[in-house]
Amino acid sequence: MGGASARLLLCYELLLEHFGPQGWWPGEPGFPMAVGAILTQNTAWINVERALERLREGGPISVPRVADIDLDELQDLIRPAGYFRQKSLYLKEFSLYLQQAHAGSLESLLRQPLALARAELLGRRGIGPETADAILLYAMNHPTFVVDAYAIRWLGRVGLDVPHSGYEGVRSFFLANLPSDPALFNEYHALLVALGKHYCRKNKPVCPECPLRKECPTGLCAIDAWQGVP
Repeated sequence: MGGASARLLLCYELLLEHFGPQGWWPGEPGFPMAVGAILTQNTAWINVERALERLREGGPISVPRVADIDLDELQDLIRPAGYFRQKSLYLKEFSLYLQQAHAGSLESLLRQPLALARAELLGRRGIGPETADAILLYAMNHPTFVVDAYAIRWLGRVGLDVPHSGYEGVRSFFLANLPSDPALFNEYHALLVALGKHYCRKNKPVCPECPLRKECPTGLCAIDAWQGVP
């Protein structure tokens, strides 16, 4: 680990000092966490919370319940999360798969070595790399990094040289330049989400107030422009 590692760790410390611990995952552990990870695709977490609340009204969110529930009823319950027809199929198929392949136990799947568990998750319809890594990290503390739009946006602005683009390239960059610590990966991902929501926005980033402004070339240029520095 070299310069990239030192910069990543410095930025982590600055973010942690500014935002404090985020306490993620923001929901129940185990299978409900996996349900939330699928539901949060292409929507805000507040919408997922509404969908999860509706699901809980009929009982605990469990593999047998989701597998047995009528598809139309499931669609209605998760409607607040958006794309409810697609997501209901993903949840139904994943639950049935867990029953058939792992006796209804998500933990059985996740107890496997990281590479095997990740490959198995990625083989399920509706579970892409980001969702798979979220389940692996937050449901079983596997040492994998969750890459999202916030992380990719920040890396593009902070000036870190990522050798390979795309999800797997960015994930490999974080894994290669940070200690293999699930707690660190957990907190860093959550802090980058907070950074992206409050400061490193897609449009009109708030660079002058950003806690990483002194470590970010994009932020420094924006501050110079804001102050009228030629």
